[in-house]
Amino acid sequence: MALSIWEILAVFAAGIGAGTINTIVGSGTLITFPVLLATGLPPVTATVSNALGLIPGSISGAIGYRKELAGQRRRIIKLSVGAAIGGLCGATLLLALPSTAFETIVPVLVALALVLVILQPRISKAVQRRREHTGAAPRTDGGPLLFAGLMLASVYGGYFTAAQGIIYLSLMGMLLDDTMQRLNAVKNVLAAVVNTIAALFFLFVAHFDWTAVVLIAVGSAIGGQIGAKVGRRLSPTVLRALIVAVGTAAIVQLLLR
Repeated sequence: MALSIWEILAVFAAGIGAGTINTIVGSGTLITFPVLLATGLPPVTATVSNALGLIPGSISGAIGYRKELAGQRRRIIKLSVGAAIGGLCGATLLLALPSTAFETIVPVLVALALVLVILQPRISKAVQRRREHTGAAPRTDGGPLLFAGLMLASVYGGYFTAAQGIIYLSLMGMLLDDTMQRLNAVKNVLAAVVNTIAALFFLFVAHFDWTAVVLIAVGSAIGGQIGAKVGRRLSPTVLRALIVAVGTAAIVQLLLR
């Protein structure tokens, strides 16, 4: 469909905003999706176009966090397998289920993730005390529980993507003994995997708008670099507060849709 100059600027700006916030926290889809709907795109077409357009932003953000990715190769490879499986399942569900299928459960998932993010320091300390008591060594990959949790979160990510990064961070923060910045770097890689897998699926079986895809792609790639520069400078406390603030806004927007 043909877009006016103002719609083109709005979609491009939304792409920059989404790329930035996705790299730092997640939930960038809550910026781009309403803008795409406002241009007249049907919901499923907007979702597919958005997923395709956000791939460069996810990759750009992951590159921006390459320093924090050092030493996490095995962890990333293992968790990426689960993310890819979940992303493909979610993309399939998007085309098979009605667009309202996830609307009830999504706010609940995001709210639970925010509670886990808030409680993560206490949970980590409790887990550390338990390990010291039992003498058990921490698992660097989070074990089967994290793999399964991230795979399920990726099903949702392949379906809609909004706030999937917050869910990833809450699960990893609870089950991995590492810094928030390093976990955020892993989150960006997993988001890139899910978006790419879903997009490759959509290329063959779904309808999308190339103009919207290109505008969001260029904007999100720029935003990914901005987000990496800003996000890497945030302290764990500030980053956690930002996650909670963005997540709360996401819940409000999802409930009002």
